[in-house]
Formats: sequence, C-alpha cells, structure tokens
Amino acid sequence: IYGLEVLQKDIQDASHNTTRFLVLSKDQSIPDFTRGVRYITSFIFEVRNIPAALYKALGGFATNAVQMTKLESYVDQHFNVARFYADVEGHPDMRSLQLALEELNFFAKNVFMLGTYPAHPFRDQQAR
Repeated sequence: IYGLEVLQKDIQDASHNTTRFLVLSKDQSIPDFTRGVRYITSFIFEVRNIPAALYKALGGFATNAVQMTKLESYVDQHFNVARFYADVEGHPDMRSLQLALEELNFFAKNVFMLGTYPAHPFRDQQAR
C-alpha cells in the first residue's frame, strides 16, 4: 500500500491482520474536517477507581453513535490502574465525538489525544 519493501510475506497468524505506522511529533497537527472523509481519532485514558468505571467512561460513545474500532487495556505492575488505548471513528470537530469525549473526560482521568487522521480506504472495503 505504501510502497515499502516487503522483507517477509505472510508471517501473520490471521489473514486480516494489518500493520499501522505512526508518525510522532511534538506539535499537534489535526487535519481540517472535510465532509465525506472518514476519520479515526486515537487516544489513551485511565478509568477512575469507581464501580462500573469503564462502562460509564465509554457510555458517551454509545449514546452519541460514535463507533469504537479498537479498545486495548493495560494495567500497571500492581494491577491497580487500568489504562486504555482506543480508536474511534470521527473527527474532533464533529459534535457527536465532542459530546462523547466530554463524557469520557467526566468519568475518566488522564485523557490524552494521540491524533486524528483520515481512515484508509481499506476500512471502507472491509465494511462492505
């Protein structure tokens, strides 16, 4: 897809696996919102130490019809703090994502936006 040299083919354990490459920068760069373009927004967060914390933190995505495409959990060495990495479909300028993130910030702590980027057309092909 990106014109890179393939060193070894078919080493995955599932044929649908894909590899993502990240570009990191000290400066935040969010693409301008364009209607008709699908976006992915990635972020990390910690849940508060309250009953049903994850359920409450993610509820805003469900009630605002924001599709979550990835959720990975990580715990500290003492299994006390649950941290999560998430990808959602949407751009921060979209009202539905703004409302979902507002609710996330209410029920979670240390929410850190990693970035927003156009979704690869591959996602559209897989949805069909």
